Amino acid sequence: MSDATISMSGSHPAPAPARRTALNAIHRQLGGKMVAFGGWDMPVEYSGITAEHRAVRERAGLFDVSHMGEISVRGPEALDLVQHVTSNDASKLSFDQAQYSGLMTAQGTFVDDLLVHKFTDDHYWLVVNAANCEKDFNYICQQNHFDAEVVNTSDGYSQLAIQGPAAIKVLQPLTSVALAPIKYYWFTTGKVLGVECIIARTGYTGEDGFELYFDPEHSEKVWNGLMEAGAGVGMLPCGLGARNTLRMEAGMALYGHEIDDATTPLEAGLGWITKLAKPDFLGKTAIAAQAASGLQRKLVGFEMIEPGIGRDGYPLLRAGKPVGQVTSGGPAPALNKNIGMAYVPMGMSAPGEEFDIQIRNRTARAKLIPLPFYKRAK
Repeated sequence: MSDATISMSGSHPAPAPARRTALNAIHRQLGGKMVAFGGWDMPVEYSGITAEHRAVRERAGLFDVSHMGEISVRGPEALDLVQHVTSNDASKLSFDQAQYSGLMTAQGTFVDDLLVHKFTDDHYWLVVNAANCEKDFNYICQQNHFDAEVVNTSDGYSQLAIQGPAAIKVLQPLTSVALAPIKYYWFTTGKVLGVECIIARTGYTGEDGFELYFDPEHSEKVWNGLMEAGAGVGMLPCGLGARNTLRMEAGMALYGHEIDDATTPLEAGLGWITKLAKPDFLGKTAIAAQAASGLQRKLVGFEMIEPGIGRDGYPLLRAGKPVGQVTSGGPAPALNKNIGMAYVPMGMSAPGEEFDIQIRNRTARAKLIPLPFYKRAK
C-alpha cells in the first residue's frame, strides 16, 4: 500500500504541485496568464486569445508544448507492439515519417490519441497528451507481450511549435536543414540555433508549421532565438487558449472532449486513422462490428445562428428534449462566428439540421455545418 492511500484523520493527501516546463520563467516574464493544465503550470494567453489566434492564421505563433509526453518503443518487435495498441497502420510508415493514430482499448474506444514517428524498423517514438502520459505509458507496458522495450522519455525533451504561414520563413534562417522538402507529417533531425533537434512538420492548429524537440537545457536559447527571428513578421507567443480555438476551427479532436474511453473512432469521424484491414489490434473486433451494424451517433459541427456561445457541456435540444451535448464550443476568431462540435443521433446529423442549445437559463439556435470549419489555402 502506498502512502497516498493512508489516511490518519480522514483527510485527503494534498494534490501534487503543478509541474513546470523549462520555459516557465520566460512565460511569467512575458506576462503570460498561467493556469493548471494536465498537471502542468502553463500559459493560457499572453496578449489575448484572439490576437494570438489571428497571428497564427495570418503570420506565425510560437507555442511551448513541452508538457506533451514522449514514449520510445525499441526492439525487434517494436512495430508489432505499436500495431497491437494503435488503430492506424504503422507498417506503412517510411523512415522519418509520422502518422496520427489512436491508442485503443479492447472495446474499440480511446485510451488517447497520439502521433507515431518511425525512426528505424526497430525504433518508434510516440507523442502523447500531457495529462495521459503516465497512463499511456503504463497501458503500453501492460500490453507489451513482444520483444520490445518501452521507455518514457518525456523528461528528455522540450517541445516548441512554430505555426502559421510564415513559420518556414522564420525558422529557415536558423537551421542548415532544408525545410521546404520536408512534407507534411514527415520529420528529420538537425541543428536549430546550434541545438540538435527533431524537426517535424506537424502541428495542431490547421496551419503549416514545425514542431521542434530538443534537450530542455537549451529551451530559453531556442525560444528567445525563435522570437527574435519572428519579430519581423509579427510572430507572437501563444498560449493554450489560442491552441484550443485554432484546433477547434480546424475540426481537430481533443481528448476528454471529442474523444475518450467511451468514444470510438468511427463516431468521432476518425475512420481514416482506423485501418481494419491490418492484422488484429486492440478494439478491431468491436470497431468492425460497429461498422457493420451502423453508427447510432456522430460527431458534428455547428454554428450559432442566434446570439450566444454553445460552450463545452451545454445540451442540444430538439423540441425541448436533450438529444446531444456540446463537446467543444466557443468563438472562431478567423471566421467571425461562434462554432462548436457535438454528438447527435445519426438521424439528426445532416448539415442544415437545426437545434436549440441550452445556454444557462435560455436557449439559442444553432445549425449543423460540415467539418472542418476552417481549411488553410494550399
